[in-house]
Amino acid sequence: MSSPSTPAGRPSAPGKRYVARSKQVAARRLGDEVMIMVGSEATVYTLNEVAAAIWEEADGVTPLDEIVQQRICREFDVAPAAALEDALALVEELAGHGVLIVSDTPIAQNNPPAAPEKEPG
Repeated sequence: MSSPSTPAGRPSAPGKRYVARSKQVAARRLGDEVMIMVGSEATVYTLNEVAAAIWEEADGVTPLDEIVQQRICREFDVAPAAALEDALALVEELAGHGVLIVSDTPIAQNNPPAAPEKEPG
């Protein structure tokens, strides 16, 4: 059985999950939260500070476990195993609403979506 590989032909680590922001959404940061509007659903989602951090880091090439380890655990003082479990549930839910794209391999995006606009200050 062959191991999974990335688009560049490099093997991907087993169990890695990659997340990217969908191009089908509009986002805006308001304080510690991010508001996301999904046009296909005409729905607005409010992401709390932790969810917003994951969404902002979702570049398609950084594995979710690295996002959790390098940003979530450091900023929010949470245990890595619990944080990763919660992050996996969150990204699967957001993917179900078209907010994120989730894959077992890095996600190539020609024009990655911009981070949310900052609230005018």
